[in-house]
This record gives sequence, C-alpha cells and structure tokens, in this order.
Amino acid sequence: QVQLVESGGGLVQPGGSLRLSCAASGLTRDDYSIAWFRQAPGMEREGVSCIIRRDAAAAYADSVKGRFSMSRDNTKNIVYLEMSGLKPDDTAVYYCAIGPSGRGAGVSELILTGQLRMHAWGKGTLVTFSS
Repeated sequence: QVQLVESGGGLVQPGGSLRLSCAASGLTRDDYSIAWFRQAPGMEREGVSCIIRRDAAAAYADSVKGRFSMSRDNTKNIVYLEMSGLKPDDTAVYYCAIGPSGRGAGVSELILTGQLRMHAWGKGTLVTFSS
C-alpha cells in the first residue's frame, strides 16, 4: 500500500521560505506522477505543482509560479517543495499525492485542476503565518 508522509510545514513570516518534503513508500510502479496540493481554511483544494513522470519538468499553478520550486529524488522517492516569497494567502494544509505517470502537454493541467484522479494522498502539513 502506497504511503505518503509530508513534513516541513510550520510558522513563517511574510516573505519567508520553507521547504516541504514528501516521502513515498510502498510503491509498486517504476514511475508515477506526483503533485502538491493545498487547502486553505474554508476553501477548496487547489493544485500547486506536479511532476508527471521521473524525467519531466515541474509544472506550477499561476499563483505560485516564480516563488515555488518542486523537485523529486527518484532514488529516494522523495519530493520537495521549496517555497519562497511566502504570502499570507499561502496559508494552507499542503498535501502530496501520487498518481499514474503521464505524457503529453495536457497532463499537468489535468492534475493541477483536479481532473485526473490521484491514487494516494498524504495527511498533509500545515503552513501558517505569524502576525
């Protein structure tokens, strides 16, 4: 059974930085897509970034482009989300999720908009701001 464990969330000041990690275990396939989502209080979950296969570049939601950077270590099955220039609007629980690997220009969009079902989800890590 696939398990995903996120870590690295915490309290941050506006303009600050955090690095989130997501460790995957129990994987049965050689390749997979993996994504970060977030859900702010009272809001719907939104896609933040994704990498659709082991050799693909990351794709990002417009709201985080230029501030967030996603990477994956395929040997360790860990993905990272480097977040900088954080804003209060970034307050949310951040989840990673894993799904089938993909090819094609539209796959990232399908993942980030929630149209492509992900197979497993972590429990999330909270990013919040200090006043």
